[in-house]
Amino acid sequence: MTSQVLEALNVSRETRAMLSAYVDLLLKWNERINLISRISKDDVWKRHVEDSAQLCRYVPHRVQTWLDFGSGGGLPGVVVAILLSEKNFLGKMVLVESDRRKAAFLLEVSRCLSLGLIVKDARIESLDPIPADVISARALTSLDALIGLSMPHVTTNTRLLFPKGAGHQEEIEGARQNWAFDLALHRSMTDDRAAIVEITHPRPIREGGP
Repeated sequence: MTSQVLEALNVSRETRAMLSAYVDLLLKWNERINLISRISKDDVWKRHVEDSAQLCRYVPHRVQTWLDFGSGGGLPGVVVAILLSEKNFLGKMVLVESDRRKAAFLLEVSRCLSLGLIVKDARIESLDPIPADVISARALTSLDALIGLSMPHVTTNTRLLFPKGAGHQEEIEGARQNWAFDLALHRSMTDDRAAIVEITHPRPIREGGP
């Protein structure tokens, strides 16, 4: 397949084959459990794989721990793990998914593709702190809520990467009511209306200032 995103990331033929194997598993399991919408499955590469893959463009160095919230069908966590593992840029990928059927799917993907993923079958709020270099979530909840969920796992070097749709500016404004943070906004390569919201140094706003 041709892909602007995969070309930009210089993805090898072998890694593309792993992505294809993942997509085959995703579509197979999607017949039994709702991993992606029925509408989007016909455009799974652009809508899901490429949209997830572009997060790798904002990882400048090796990641010891990547924490992915609400992993569901493995988007973006599995796609990122496949791509970063090729370049030896990834230590461990921790996928958090409270739905046991979806967690079972993630474990099956890890087994079939020998990815060594860590799957946490739990609610995000119940996790013990996991110091993370990167935290991601896709189509899970508002930016304001995502920052709150991330805080127990944030260190001075943590980077939050959240793909957001056409309403990302409104979400940023809403989040700034409760949080101070450094922001970088990256235009999506798969949707002109969307963006990757990159946040560093998040901290709560208290009475009298951040």
